[in-house]
Amino acid sequence: MTGQHVCYVSLKINASDLSLPALDEPLNQPLRNDLQTINKTAVLVAVCLNDNKRSRENVLDELKGLVKTAGVKVVGELVQFRQMVHPGTCLGPGKIEELKLILEETRAELVIFDNNLTPGQGRRLEEETGRVIVDRSELILDIFATHARTAEARLQVELAQLQYNRTRLKRLWTHLERIDGGIGASRGPGEKQIETDRRLIDQRISELQSSLKEVEQRRERMVKQRRDHALVSLVGYTNAGKSTLMRALTGEEVYIADQLFATLDTKTRLWKIPGWGDALLSDTVGFVRDLPHSLVASFKSTLEEARHADLLLHVVDASNPEAEAQVATVEAVLEEIGVELKNFILVLNKADQVPDRMALDLLRARYEWSVSISARTGDGLDRLAQLVVDRLGDGLESVTVSTGIEDGKLLGWLSEHATIIDTHYSETTATFRCRISRSMLPRLRQRGTILEDHHDQSSLEAVG
Repeated sequence: MTGQHVCYVSLKINASDLSLPALDEPLNQPLRNDLQTINKTAVLVAVCLNDNKRSRENVLDELKGLVKTAGVKVVGELVQFRQMVHPGTCLGPGKIEELKLILEETRAELVIFDNNLTPGQGRRLEEETGRVIVDRSELILDIFATHARTAEARLQVELAQLQYNRTRLKRLWTHLERIDGGIGASRGPGEKQIETDRRLIDQRISELQSSLKEVEQRRERMVKQRRDHALVSLVGYTNAGKSTLMRALTGEEVYIADQLFATLDTKTRLWKIPGWGDALLSDTVGFVRDLPHSLVASFKSTLEEARHADLLLHVVDASNPEAEAQVATVEAVLEEIGVELKNFILVLNKADQVPDRMALDLLRARYEWSVSISARTGDGLDRLAQLVVDRLGDGLESVTVSTGIEDGKLLGWLSEHATIIDTHYSETTATFRCRISRSMLPRLRQRGTILEDHHDQSSLEAVG
């Protein structure tokens, strides 16, 4: 196998970049040359703790959705319920033997775990089974890498992969552990190569973080520049129907597919809301439970729209038996990236597919602002629009502001702190009809401006 190398990571690493050595003898470990899950056969494995609230009947449902998206053919399944995961191999010894029998019968190429494994657990499982072991995080990263279309998404995925794999470099160089460093040597070439690789990875991580910081700042400026419209952001579990809802509300064509993580890049469209006017509606990447922390961190810039949104529409697949757990997962991820769940509406989508309406009513009862809809049929979209108007108008006042035509500072101030609905210019004055927070009205009065308050139809003259 001269010139061949073993690769234990999912990102693509060139031998020339890492100075990979040539091997002159066969390796007894499974080959992981640039992990590609597509068109591979796999056995799915889950270790579920007994105190887990997930339904025992649906333990592997989400993992099946993930591997379907990744293009994997499932040829076997294995589930174990335990008080705690086995510290060395995640699975218990008896189940490992059962897994070996399944692999022998199915000749599966991969073993995909619904758990996140430590580097040591993955290494021992590969030694035991002679198969490539893929954990939940690695599978999700592989899907994201496949679906990344824009330069920003590719940067984010590469960063997440590097951060995930940095602690797993030991698996890449286990074949060099048998090489001694010589008499008096403190370490062998395998350990030295790991150190070299870590320096290369750390350098690339630093470059990617710097690039993404610029992207984040640019996106933040872009979001702020669009403050002449209210910003409504769709968030939710993956495959909850966010893209279908965006198309139903805006009439714009967006990519829709019945698969997990069909959308990675934020898309923003104009939404004409009856009774309100124009607003911007953005669709963000979907979430799943146990998202790799590195992935959440790297996609922070993509979720900038959600962080600055005037209103969040939390879209939930109400027909999913795990709907309540999915709501908790999304709330936890949003909290992790610094999105406050103060002004939001829980949108219970796919209500036409709910088998038990009682479960839907119980979920709605937990949230003051919630609505059940079907984005596919259009049922409930009028109720949703009215709720959006009510939430966007909560704490806002409609006012007319008149000032001298030369007062450009006031226009700049209004653009930053208010939503300008209409503008009219005469020879000497500029008149703006806008919506502004009631808490900002005193500051507006201090600017020496005459306001007409449409709420009580009274005229207010500012004190200069």
